[in-house]
Amino acid sequence: MTHNRINQSHPWFKIGIASIFIVSVALRFWGLGRFNTLVFDEVYYAKFGNNYLTHTQFFNAHPPLSQYIIAIGIWIGSHIPWWQNSLNGLAGSMRSPLSYRWLNALTGSFIPLVAAAIAYQLSYRRSFALLAGLFTALDGLFLVESRYALSDIYIIIFGLLAQLCLLLALANPKQQRKWLILSGIMFGASAGTKWNGLFFLLGIYLIWTTAWAIHYLQKIHSRSDQNVTSQTPLQNLTKLNALHIAFYLGIIPAITYSLIWIPHIILNPKYGFIEVHKQILDFHERLGGNSPSVHPYCAAWYKWPLLTRPMAYLYQTAHSINDPLPVQGPPLPSSAAKIIYDVHAMGNPFLWWFAVAAILFLTIILIKQAIASRKPPTTETWIAIYVVFNYAANLLPWVKVNRCAFIYHYMGAVIFGFLGVAWLVDLSLRSYRKELRTLGVTTTFIIIAAFIFWLPIYLALPLSPQDYRLRMWFNSWI
Repeated sequence: MTHNRINQSHPWFKIGIASIFIVSVALRFWGLGRFNTLVFDEVYYAKFGNNYLTHTQFFNAHPPLSQYIIAIGIWIGSHIPWWQNSLNGLAGSMRSPLSYRWLNALTGSFIPLVAAAIAYQLSYRRSFALLAGLFTALDGLFLVESRYALSDIYIIIFGLLAQLCLLLALANPKQQRKWLILSGIMFGASAGTKWNGLFFLLGIYLIWTTAWAIHYLQKIHSRSDQNVTSQTPLQNLTKLNALHIAFYLGIIPAITYSLIWIPHIILNPKYGFIEVHKQILDFHERLGGNSPSVHPYCAAWYKWPLLTRPMAYLYQTAHSINDPLPVQGPPLPSSAAKIIYDVHAMGNPFLWWFAVAAILFLTIILIKQAIASRKPPTTETWIAIYVVFNYAANLLPWVKVNRCAFIYHYMGAVIFGFLGVAWLVDLSLRSYRKELRTLGVTTTFIIIAAFIFWLPIYLALPLSPQDYRLRMWFNSWI
């Protein structure tokens, strides 16, 4: 059944979504060119993007799509006159930092909206959609990753768009083919950014398999799908057979992924399509174990959910707030530093901790329902399946990864944790019990307050050493 409820949105919903987007844009573009240097892995991605423009051959340890996009941003940004006041040659040509960052900032601003759209399509509840968009906008790691010429926001937005298109295909049978094709293309684009983009596709495979298992169990117990009262597109997953999945979510992503490589291989003919993948795999296998001896910020997968090892992307100190922003050279000795500028790749701590609690709670609910209930799944059950399975698909494959990994590799999983928190808060706010409504309001305000408190280390606002230490609750955060 086609749902057009979004077109009947109340003004408060439109105002809320617009406000989330405006705040996201403002936070990502504020002071975007303040540090006229290359921050963290901009030393790779900004250079690679520039290499495409200068036709410079190079080896890239990841698929090239994000660097194509950064290159487009550099080309456009280099033609904006008022961005040329501050330049550096660190990317291989004289470029403004705004030119290699602005398109990432714009892209990252849309991620909360895509999360909100997914939440709406899952439930047709505007309140759930607003909360999902709000919580995603209030995360520090997503903010930091969007403000620099880095790669992972493209994995996230393409992966989420792919799943959104799939939900739209399930909800709109007359336009199913169009949305399935777009979904397959987006899954290919997510993998074309980094290989772990395939985890978004893995999540859908798991949910689709589960939907068919539920379908057969209902048949065994002589229950027809017609009795299902759930209101979510996920209940239509069994209308996609194995051929649909193989073509739209197998062949089309593979074709898209392969086509993405063509410009890179034309520029870098040393390795063909097969050989370049062998070289990339060999590169990652040589990165060594996942320990601080390899890189001080290496963090195994089990450290990510509790936020035990975030990363400093830039750390500089100054004598005074009136000193020019430091961008080169080592920081001053701690005894001489009066002002600290820190770009910390760290999630909103309370939002991340609530996300772990939400995933555990939803997992327990699913286990109990699987053991005790033979009833058709409700909307709540389907949303729990969607959130938990996607979270697991984006986290658990890292268990077998031996190379040095970092906190930003958790972004693909934690976004579903945000959805889980939003869903449980929405249920609390809708409850007849005052205690649950109070819990929902309190959780929301804690997340907002935490984001504001840690905002200085996301935006690298000047802090005194005392104020900086106040935000470093654990030594492992430094």
